[in-house]
Amino acid sequence: MIEYRTAAFWRVTLALCLGSFMIFANLYVPQPLLPMLGHSFGVSTLMAGWSLTIGTLTLGLSLLFYGSLSDSVGRRWPMLISMTGATLITLMLGFIHHYPSLLLLRALQGFCLGGLPAIAIAYMGDEFSPTALTAAVGFYISANTLGGIGGRLIGGFVGESLGWAWAFRVMAMISIVCMVIFVSLLPKSQHFNAQPLNMKVMARNLLGHLSNPILIVAYLIGGFNFFIFINQYSYVTFLLSGPPHQLPASLIGLLFLTYLSGTLASALSGRIARYLPQPWVMALGILVFMAGSLVTLLPWLPTIVLGFLLNAFGFFLTHSTNSGWVSRQAPHSRASASSLYLVFYYVGASTGSLYLDPFWHWAGWDGVIGASLLVLAGTLSLSLWLAWSPRPDLQEARAIHR
Repeated sequence: MIEYRTAAFWRVTLALCLGSFMIFANLYVPQPLLPMLGHSFGVSTLMAGWSLTIGTLTLGLSLLFYGSLSDSVGRRWPMLISMTGATLITLMLGFIHHYPSLLLLRALQGFCLGGLPAIAIAYMGDEFSPTALTAAVGFYISANTLGGIGGRLIGGFVGESLGWAWAFRVMAMISIVCMVIFVSLLPKSQHFNAQPLNMKVMARNLLGHLSNPILIVAYLIGGFNFFIFINQYSYVTFLLSGPPHQLPASLIGLLFLTYLSGTLASALSGRIARYLPQPWVMALGILVFMAGSLVTLLPWLPTIVLGFLLNAFGFFLTHSTNSGWVSRQAPHSRASASSLYLVFYYVGASTGSLYLDPFWHWAGWDGVIGASLLVLAGTLSLSLWLAWSPRPDLQEARAIHR
């Protein structure tokens, strides 16, 4: 097993973090462009938002496929093939002239983008010791945030200077460089144990995870937190592009630098979990998220930025802790357990706009925050349930499934 702080640990962690950066940069590159896309194609705020959320939806659904496939055929090749497909589609997006075609390609891209998120943590679970796994997951989630920041900055600055199409073209070129380095760094799995690709077994594993109350509560926390978090960022682009702020896409893209506080939170999550049980770390993150949401109600740009710094820190503290929690609590088929967590996570992201949009039209940003706090109160309650609930003996449960 790979131990923490060894050369192998840093090599594998760097490869997976770089792959994560590339995946999430591609996923989120349209987000600062939403007002521009709405204007260019003459579509509503909700429809413009689907250029982002259709990708998160198909990414989420694809995870069931990739997770089960990976448990059978291995970890490395499914990640490489899916990354190649995503990069080619990004390049194609730079030459689209019709909005339905853009949505179709984004849907296909989302399916391709799911390969690495579905498998990366399972790869770590196979290869890393428990201590190394906790640290590596924190770094990996940090790379998620850096990818989200990078993609949005590329979208904002390139889109503002050269147009939205060039944002996708530049993103494709960067993705090719990331893939070459990823391939050179990531070794083959050494401790992977293949399971036969059997649809009945796949269904039984998924049903087993869904019947596990500890896992289903963790899934709901991840899904509903992201349901709010990512869509707050979407609606704030419309808030900031309108009066009184009237910011251009490049400056709106800078708002996503607030993700850096999430990068810090993810890197710190493993250390914090040494002093607090993981469910309490999740609850702490949600409380910070709620506080940040309230701060954004103050009608000044600096307080909006401060609020989103708090939001990102709280959200990613919970998410990185929750990701590791799922991997450790699953008694069997950890790849499919992690994939199912991400299904809830990304389906939550893709459906949150349907919930928040009526509140946006009813009461603007105040309505978005009020609706957000209702959901976050629910996920806080779920995290406290995890903290107080008894947990089964995992060693005994894993022995049963061998």
